Amino acid sequence: MSCKTSVMSNSASDYLPTMHSSTPAVTLDDVRGAQKMLSGVARVTSMAHSHHLSQLAGTPVHLKCENLQRTGSFKLRGAYVRIAGLLPEERAAGVVAASAGNHAQGVALASSLLGVRSTVFMPVGAPLPKVAATREYGAEVRLHGQVVDETLAAAQEYAEETGAVFIHPFDHPDIVAGQGTLGLEILEQCPEVRTILVGVGGGGLAAGIAVAVKALRPDVRVIGVQAAGAAAYPPSLAAGHPVAIPSPATMADGIKVGRPGDVPFELVCDLVDDVVTVSEDALSSALLLCLERAKQVVEPAGASPVAALLSEPGAFEGPVVALLSGGNIDPLLMQRVLTHGLAAAGRYLSLRLRLPDRPGALATLLGVLSVADANVTDVSHVRTDPRLGLTEAEVELHLETKGPAHCVEVADALREAGYTVIE
Repeated sequence: MSCKTSVMSNSASDYLPTMHSSTPAVTLDDVRGAQKMLSGVARVTSMAHSHHLSQLAGTPVHLKCENLQRTGSFKLRGAYVRIAGLLPEERAAGVVAASAGNHAQGVALASSLLGVRSTVFMPVGAPLPKVAATREYGAEVRLHGQVVDETLAAAQEYAEETGAVFIHPFDHPDIVAGQGTLGLEILEQCPEVRTILVGVGGGGLAAGIAVAVKALRPDVRVIGVQAAGAAAYPPSLAAGHPVAIPSPATMADGIKVGRPGDVPFELVCDLVDDVVTVSEDALSSALLLCLERAKQVVEPAGASPVAALLSEPGAFEGPVVALLSGGNIDPLLMQRVLTHGLAAAGRYLSLRLRLPDRPGALATLLGVLSVADANVTDVSHVRTDPRLGLTEAEVELHLETKGPAHCVEVADALREAGYTVIE
């Protein structure tokens, strides 16, 4: 069996062959069985048409709002199916997981619903709302390690010492089958769909959706989206096997995975049509758009399909379904991401400039900005710096603007008024 998946970094596409077992790890029957198991447990989340994205893409775009799922993400689906499939003696030993957020909450709730004791290891720096939610769903939370790799090692050590069953976030057939139920829902809610965009970390979600969709509608394209700073699938697909990338870095912690899972990799390789990458600017802009235009609170990983649409609006055959996979975003991160998104959208401008160090100079500067209709949100005034002349001062400004064109107009107005602008 050859690998049909091609990898695009937004515009380039390559055919990357590799060989895999002829027996798939997960089948349509597995996904349908998972759907029955999840009946009354996981919500059938809503599908919302996006007029703004449809205009931008030139084709109908719908948002699958899995951010409204119980626990705030799709992770409950796979976790419940995995734990429900344990033998009685395995359930008695309890389960253990490692996660910075979404998987932790999914395992905690699934375990509580099934009457299984759960222990969840989370990094010391995990957002407090996610730690609190995991505890409230019934798990014993243990904070260990500064990064997820250290947390994962601690959870695996705990499993070996206690006999608790380790619940992997993506690398198990039951997890993939559970996540695949989203593919069935998408086809039921939007039968005319031609392209499905889904965020990819370890690959369990994309693999499960592809299993369901390709079995029923092979004409529908399934496209994975990765953050450019944490894109392990392109080199893995090129090599024909999972490859670990060093130090993945992205604000989208839900898809910040350094190595694809073995089980989902084969399915992604065989069934997913493309993998595209998106920038941090695109992720923050997508999160802002979801909040402003779709009224959806979405975490950066959940906004990655929208980021792909913003990056290449005409690249996808429609109708398009963009999966908003999760909405668990720390308020402090949201504040930073929204500021970044405003800057990326040209609605927030930061610049430095030189001005004469004399009484009234700052008031004159603010008058120029007022005429230019820029709203000043913060001013930092520096008078003592070896870089400055004796009669100079430097001001750092943070401004609310109306878009990229207005940013240019503001900077031009300052230069015309005689200021040296350092953007």
